[in-house]
Amino acid sequence: MFPIIVCSAVTFFWVLLVISFLIDRSRYRNCYLLFLALASSVFSLTFLAGEHQKTVLVAMMIVILIALLIVPIFLICNGIVMLRREGRSLANLLSLFFGIIIALGEIATLVAVLIPAFGGRDWIFETSLRRINRISVFFSITVIYISMCFLVFMFYCVFLQIIPRKRDFDYVIIHGAGLLDGDRISKLLADRLDKAIEVYQKDPTPPIMIPSGGKGSDEKISEAEAMARYLIDKGIPPEKIIKEDQSLTTLENLKFSKRIIDAREGSKYTVLVTSNYHVYRALRYCRKIKMKCTGVGSHVAFYYWPSALIREFIAVHSEKKHLITFILGWVICMIPLFVAFFVR
Repeated sequence: MFPIIVCSAVTFFWVLLVISFLIDRSRYRNCYLLFLALASSVFSLTFLAGEHQKTVLVAMMIVILIALLIVPIFLICNGIVMLRREGRSLANLLSLFFGIIIALGEIATLVAVLIPAFGGRDWIFETSLRRINRISVFFSITVIYISMCFLVFMFYCVFLQIIPRKRDFDYVIIHGAGLLDGDRISKLLADRLDKAIEVYQKDPTPPIMIPSGGKGSDEKISEAEAMARYLIDKGIPPEKIIKEDQSLTTLENLKFSKRIIDAREGSKYTVLVTSNYHVYRALRYCRKIKMKCTGVGSHVAFYYWPSALIREFIAVHSEKKHLITFILGWVICMIPLFVAFFVR
């Protein structure tokens, strides 16, 4: 009976995810539906082990525990690499900061477990131990909650990159990035342009390329102009390029590009090309301006990806709606602890 319930749950979550994804792939609910579908699928696979199911479950828990212990070490090391390669800035400190927070959360979890285990029956009457235990539990649950929310977000961002998509586009919007020395293409921007060229070359009816990006205060030419030159050097015909050179933000990239597309006749099936960590948030902006679009992510150096994804996570949860939901979820997690600790 139990296996039937689990298999039904797996089917339910996957069907719900597919429906929601087809309606709008930028919806935040998709992140949690994907996580529930994956988690239930992994659990259902343990039934294939038959009488060894418990052993498999224990092995999985050990692997998860080891992974949790490795994560903060990886993030701290990654943060140090970011500082060395990209310089000191708040954005480059994110993976280091996040790694330290997770490490402290794991220490707090350990303390919360050890105090009752080794404090004996009388620990609860010791004011200092009781206070330390409460603080440890609250901090531990908070860190676990934040980590799980980020994990859910990360899974969906990766999922967006591997999901199959159509190749016959009418327009390709390429998001700009800062220029080196005011007029040179950076490695990050070159990766976006190369991915856009790949999309162009695989398309059976070559689309219009829209390099999007205005001229910053420290730039000699607009990002769109530099990108157009790069595309032409790589063999894209000039008549297949329309520059959008007024935008200064991601949202403006899309709004101004949409104006160009809307002003033209014919089919308007559009794809946006940006760095892989940035696709999800860009799609959210597309929904905001009512532009039907799919997203393609370009390669990003592995050491750069964690900090960039954390930055995207913070940006998405800074939106009022998701900030309220995030805080509400945390409060719900804390209610049982509050009741247990303070309600007699």
